[in-house]
Amino acid sequence: MRETFNQPVKRKKGPAPKMLGNEVCSVCGDKASGFHYNVLSCEGCKGFFRRSVIKDAQYACKNSGKCEMDMYMRRKCQQCRLRKCREAGMLEQCVLSEEQIRLKKMKKQQEEESARASAAPPTPALGAGAPQLAPQQREMIEKLVAMQKQCNKRSFLDRLKVTPWPKNQDPLNREVRQQRFAHFTELAIMSVQEIVDFAKQLPGFLELTREDQIALLKTSTIEIMLLETSRRYNPAIESITFLKDFSYNKEDFAKAGLQFEFINPIFEFSKGMNDLHLDEAEYALLIAINIFSADRPNVQDHDLVERLQQPYVDALHSYIRIKRPTDQLMFPRMLMKLVSLRTLSSVHSEQVFALRLQDKKLPPLLSEIWDVHE
Repeated sequence: MRETFNQPVKRKKGPAPKMLGNEVCSVCGDKASGFHYNVLSCEGCKGFFRRSVIKDAQYACKNSGKCEMDMYMRRKCQQCRLRKCREAGMLEQCVLSEEQIRLKKMKKQQEEESARASAAPPTPALGAGAPQLAPQQREMIEKLVAMQKQCNKRSFLDRLKVTPWPKNQDPLNREVRQQRFAHFTELAIMSVQEIVDFAKQLPGFLELTREDQIALLKTSTIEIMLLETSRRYNPAIESITFLKDFSYNKEDFAKAGLQFEFINPIFEFSKGMNDLHLDEAEYALLIAINIFSADRPNVQDHDLVERLQQPYVDALHSYIRIKRPTDQLMFPRMLMKLVSLRTLSSVHSEQVFALRLQDKKLPPLLSEIWDVHE
């Protein structure tokens, strides 16, 4: 008789069954949050599988691939956790969102265009025929940069209200740990307020229903915070500087209660963004494109969101062609950074969950924007 117990269970097509509230993750046994990639699983295993697929990660097990997977072992052995994800029925083809597929197609098209351009014989300088920004694009970019500067200025003026970073370095002092955590959460609140102010000023944002505005902000906020973090990265000292006065390295983030599983990807992403040498206009356009992502959960009017996003995509493409005429791959490279942000967002969800396990309570605004239910 043929053995079938290792075959993944394939869920029938159609809407996911209703949750009763007591379901457990098919991978690790933690509380399940829903059906993810075809399997009933928790937020942690959902994020882990997504990152593993997108990065095409290769793991090694110290126990010859025989680890029993549970809530403890899921952090100890990544190879066995990924194996269990697949055995439970998680499907790699479910990972890529519509937005990621679209961005990957755009990157492929740009690479093909670049290959054709490099194979073609050289052409004389274009002179007066060189690409130019349309007047409305130039005006839009100038407004975006001015809006960002205005939002940043408000935060800079409020920086003195932030709980001071403690001078006491005692790692066992509970009050010191709480003060560091408060310092970071207050900086995060200021960043969220900046993002909300910026979004409300974007042409078309207020045309959306209130529900769609909230849906876009809830999922894009952490990604924009990470974009803003990356532009403040200083490779010389491997630190991130907020509001001109506050600089932090990886150890400072850890002292505030964050885990290196979250800290390291932030610094890797920031270094990668720093290597692109983007200017204020390119960052502002990327943020606007990120906000108007129609594939976000709970967005109702996808067509309107896509129409609102397109002018920013076109403007970024035109701007890059003018600023970097010899680098045909810069545009797709920048768009693929938005895909990387989706992965970082999943890591952030795990970090928020870990903070709750440490009994670190987030302020109401952050709990609301990141859907943390106490």
